[in-house]
Formats: sequence, structure tokens, C-alpha cells
Amino acid sequence: MTDLIDFGIGQPSPSLLPAAALQTATARELATGSPTLLQYGQNQGDAAVRASLATFLARRYAMPVDAEQLMISAGASQALDLICTRFTRPGDTIFVEAPTYFLALDIFRDHGLTVVGIPTDADGIRVDLLRDALAQHRPALLYTIPSFQNPSAVTMSAARREQLVAISGEHDLLVVADEVYHLLDFGSAPPPPLAAYHDRARILSLGSCSKICAPGLRVGWIQGAPPLLQHLIHLGLVQSGGGLNPFTSGVVRSMIESGLADAGLDMLRGVYRDRCAQLCNALRDELPAMVFSEPQGGYFVWGQLPAHIDAGRLRVSAVSAGVAFHPGSRFTVGGEFASAMRLSFAHYEAAELLEGVRRLASVVAL
Repeated sequence: MTDLIDFGIGQPSPSLLPAAALQTATARELATGSPTLLQYGQNQGDAAVRASLATFLARRYAMPVDAEQLMISAGASQALDLICTRFTRPGDTIFVEAPTYFLALDIFRDHGLTVVGIPTDADGIRVDLLRDALAQHRPALLYTIPSFQNPSAVTMSAARREQLVAISGEHDLLVVADEVYHLLDFGSAPPPPLAAYHDRARILSLGSCSKICAPGLRVGWIQGAPPLLQHLIHLGLVQSGGGLNPFTSGVVRSMIESGLADAGLDMLRGVYRDRCAQLCNALRDELPAMVFSEPQGGYFVWGQLPAHIDAGRLRVSAVSAGVAFHPGSRFTVGGEFASAMRLSFAHYEAAELLEGVRRLASVVAL
């Protein structure tokens, strides 16, 4: 079937990509006549770019952000790979949330790491079980997605964040916080990002323009204490490349300084809020057997079907009916969550979301 509705696509729909804004920002940047951004750049990222980004994040996070706490990356995925290169060695153990972002698991496998999942609940990572795991392992790092988690959409509570920071300090545990969804709330801001705690524990926070502007920009950032960032700034890849994405990050700076970044982000929050509500309403109407909590931000709904249904097997029939999704088992290292599925509302408009749920319901009913 050619008109597949794929709820597995975790990216914005083409209509949401800011082509006109990027054209304006690029023209504005090139009109200066400065060749600086066409040259190799600074390892940490252009100072003016980091200053503009710091101002933007301080406003959006409602907390102070210093440009010296920021390093420009080519997206959050590359940032995570750089962190693994510097802070882990093949054979090391790392902790992740269970469930977690499946492509991060691929990055960890590429580095030869042993991944241990720590269960989560409605408030985020179970810190009691994290303490138990720390009694058995000495992990190189903990990878967490604190706000509107991928795939579960859960947001770590303020109390859990405080407890996690305390544990990090006690055990000298590096916490890598993937905070790419933090700014995509639907009206109620989540607790402060883990980036706010960099002075109390070893925390590296990842952000990305992929979720708040356009994935193809490949511009992101790492936020942390300057001494911790120094380990990344002097990596051979960064030094040889003259920093990461100097030209494109300059275009992002132009978008920030012209107000286009704020306008685009506010637009996305409104669209995703509406699409999330449309998907959830359709699920309640068409698939009452599915259990889920309506997200307050991000991209995803995490649905739980009755225990006797294997979502991986169901997907085969679903694709034949013109709908696809990622089964829950893909988001773990041990094959748990077999009856769960992740559904993205970011890529489709209301009519397609409804039709996709109808197709899915027809398969579940078989």
C-alpha cells in the first residue's frame, strides 16, 4: 500500500519546516559581507553564536545561561557520540531509562557499551532502583531524557530531578540529559532542565534545533560546566574540523537575533498541542483498549495494549492495513514492553492522524 501512515516518523511534517525564515536568515547573514562563517571556526563554536544561543535559552529556560557553558554540536546525536568517545571505553557499563530512545541504544552499541536499563514510572526514573543498580555496577554515565521523554512522554518531576542530582554528586556519576523536547511544552513548562544543576553535579545537557526548528540544520549544543566541556572541545574530530557547523550555526544566530526562532518555536508548540489532542481523542474513540496518558509536550504518545497482544507481531498486519508504528520492545535492551507502541503526532495533520488510528483499530480488532 502506497499511502502508508507511519506513526513511527519522529520528525515534523514538511509544512512545518521554516524554509522562508531560513532563507531570510541566510540572506541576512550573507549580506554582512563577512567571510568568517565560511572559514574553519572555533572548537567550542563561534562566540557570537554561543552568546545569542545563551540569551535565547536563558529566556526560554527562565534561568541564567552563560555562553561559556555552551558548545555547538552537529545535533544531539553527534553530541552523544562525542560524549561516548571521550567519557567511555568499549566494555564500559552505562545506565539508561527503560524505556529509552532506540537510536541512542544504537550509538551505545557502536561504542561497545554494556547497557543497563533502570525502570521508570510517572515521575521519571526510579531513583530507588538507580541506587540499587549503583550498588552492583560502576557506570561510565547515565543517559536520561527528563522532559516529555522519548518514547514514554513522561516528564521527570522536580523532586526526582533533585534526587538524581544528589545521587550524581554522591557517586561522581556523569549524567547525560537529552533535553531536546524540553522547550516543546503545550502550555505548562516542565521543571527546570537538568542543565540548571551543572554546578552541583557532573551533568551534560543536550539540546537541538532539530526539534525546535528543522532537523536538516544539524545544529545542536552541549551545556555544562566549562571544565567538563573542555574534555569535548579538544577532541581530535572537533579540532580538525574547526568546530562543528560554523556556517549553519551562524544562520541559527541570525534567526535568534531577528526573532524568527522564537516565532517558529511558538508556532510549533501550538501545532503539536493541537495534533496531540487530535491523536489522543482519536485513540479514545477508536481504540478504547489502549491505555495511555495524554502528553503535556514533545512528540509522542506511549500506548499500552492488552498484555496478550504483541505489538511487534501486530505491526506486520498493521503495515498491510496501511499504518505503522514502533513497537515498545524496540526501546529497551531486554525486549520488555512487548504490548506497548510509540505513536508520533508530529508528522501528520488531523485527517491523517484520525485515519491512521482507524486503520490501527481495525487491525487490533482482528
